[in-house]
Amino acid sequence: MDLTERKISGETVFEGRVFSVERDIIEQDGRRAVREVVRHPGGVAALAIDADNNVVMVRQYRYAAGRVLLELPAGRLEPHEDFLAAGARELSEETGYHAERVTPFGQMIPTGGYDSEVIYLCLAEGLTKGETHPDDGEVVCTELVPLERAVEMALNGEIEDGKTIVGLLKYALLRGRTNG
Repeated sequence: MDLTERKISGETVFEGRVFSVERDIIEQDGRRAVREVVRHPGGVAALAIDADNNVVMVRQYRYAAGRVLLELPAGRLEPHEDFLAAGARELSEETGYHAERVTPFGQMIPTGGYDSEVIYLCLAEGLTKGETHPDDGEVVCTELVPLERAVEMALNGEIEDGKTIVGLLKYALLRGRTNG
């Protein structure tokens, strides 16, 4: 069975600053259906680990969630921006930390049922502290959380943000494989 859905036609029903929404008619295996899709340029999240094995995190109010979340520094990709450069930029803007090394750490599709967003994960190491310079309207508090505590928080529900949970648990599992 071919699971691929092919777009027959579509229209943009909303065009915003961050994303757009499209309503498409698709065909799959001879059947037609409607798909509503949020088109997003993608994002990046930086898992930054300092020399003392602390994770550099940010606490900020997320309007859509209606509460303050503890997260990895992250943000939207600019058009044609390299995700490693974007990860270094977001880390610097939100926390003031600069990384000597920023390497790829995978990617995730947070809500593939209706959203085209891909979040690229990067690992930031060799950190030095500088001044923050957040985007207009962005208010964040930087926190250093010991890696073991951050993983515990991801597992027990204290950390609710999906990209942060994925990044922390993936790092902990991969690190366990190389250290064990």
